[in-house]
Amino acid sequence: MIKSFRDLDVYKEAYELMLSVHGVVKKLPLFERNDLASQMRRASKSCPSNIAEGWAKRRFEKEFKHYLDAALGSANEMEVHLETARDLGYLDTDMCNDLLQKYAQLGGKLYNLQRNWKTY
Repeated sequence: MIKSFRDLDVYKEAYELMLSVHGVVKKLPLFERNDLASQMRRASKSCPSNIAEGWAKRRFEKEFKHYLDAALGSANEMEVHLETARDLGYLDTDMCNDLLQKYAQLGGKLYNLQRNWKTY
């Protein structure tokens, strides 16, 4: 039974991805730490934060879906940032590809939650 946003698989996955991203950005070049690294930290934090905030407003369909849309947007944003870091040679290709796959899966789960939210 789901009693809290912390019980949602999408929240757990988004939170774990956020922790992974925070470890990864330390490997970016110094000159990217105030730009790309900052954007990556903010976007990765936005996913679980929006899921949590949306869960609090789930009784209002429009509001809940708005926050899930924001979480999905942040997951998509993370894909762009990871591709950028990979393609500029800042981060390991395999590690970036793994994170990209996980963010894509998270996006699919967020979309499914949006469509089926009343069953939660």
